[in-house]
Amino acid sequence: MDDRLERVIRRQLRKAGKQFEEARRAYAEGRGDPDGDGRGADRYDLPSDEEGRARIVCRRYAERRAVPVDVEGRPSCFDADHPDCEGCAEDVRDGVVETW
Repeated sequence: MDDRLERVIRRQLRKAGKQFEEARRAYAEGRGDPDGDGRGADRYDLPSDEEGRARIVCRRYAERRAVPVDVEGRPSCFDADHPDCEGCAEDVRDGVVETW
């Protein structure tokens, strides 16, 4: 009986882990481009690479990045709890973000 119980529990834990990873991946994809159209760079008139990712300079880490921008002007690397990220998103919307 203990072996059967262990197998059932192990199987359920694996199933829950897979569901969690699927949900996490879907959330990350949706956050990067909620409409799925990849048009944030075009909407905010940002220079972009061949894949449509905006070429911006990260204020938080002071490095060049090619990232998708959502329709609300937030790069995919956006962290709502960080003031540099908030400022970057505001600059994207205002059209004054540093680009390369």
